[in-house]
Amino acid sequence: MKRPLRVLVAKVGLDGHDRGAKIIATALRDAGMEVIYTGLRQTPEMVVNAALQEDVDAIGVSILSGAHMTVFPKIIGLMKEKGMDDVLLTGGGIIPEDDMKELNAMGVGKLFAPGATLTDIAAYIKDWVSQNRNF
Repeated sequence: MKRPLRVLVAKVGLDGHDRGAKIIATALRDAGMEVIYTGLRQTPEMVVNAALQEDVDAIGVSILSGAHMTVFPKIIGLMKEKGMDDVLLTGGGIIPEDDMKELNAMGVGKLFAPGATLTDIAAYIKDWVSQNRNF
């Protein structure tokens, strides 16, 4: 790769707990990625627009509010509308396993539950991007 991977880390909705998102952002930076953190209370439209403007390889959404079955489908739909088929949508938080499977079937990448290692998350993003992005 000729440039570092670019990842947008986002907190969508009214969930005001961003400690985990900040830890993920720092870990991804430490793994050599360029990270854009959107801050709190973003809408799906704001996340997708920022991802387009920043030309990211991956979007990581941190969600603890229980709105994952609304947020992820909205983001993946907007990504498809904008032709972002080669951008990874991943994330984590409090998401039941059955919901994770349903979201994966919709096109969302691997979702990480509490306790996932930072190394595993960074490795997943790097592997996905190397297999699915051309640059």
